[in-house]
Amino acid sequence: METNQAAHDAAHSQTVGPAARKRLWKVFWLLLAITLVEVALAFTHINKDLLNTVFFAFTIVKAYYIVGYFMHLKTERSELAWILLLPFVLLLYFIFMALYEGTAFHHVLFGS
Repeated sequence: METNQAAHDAAHSQTVGPAARKRLWKVFWLLLAITLVEVALAFTHINKDLLNTVFFAFTIVKAYYIVGYFMHLKTERSELAWILLLPFVLLLYFIFMALYEGTAFHHVLFGS
């Protein structure tokens, strides 16, 4: 049994291993490029609201690639993805609603 497992591991590392490593390196370089763009943008004189929006978008893209490729969830079944994605979406919804309600409450109290 150990011999079959060793043969399987050797065949797997020779066929799948190089392709997986190549894909991971592509993702690494993409994440590095996005990070360098973020750092370069931080030193520009762009409108702060626009800069925050761009940073937020880059953060979502980077999170997608990190979770999908480095945490190997890209190849998982869709049920597992929904188990992880649904609480995240609900958390974002909660944060949005708390900020919206807090702003509305501020307008009611202070009339601005």
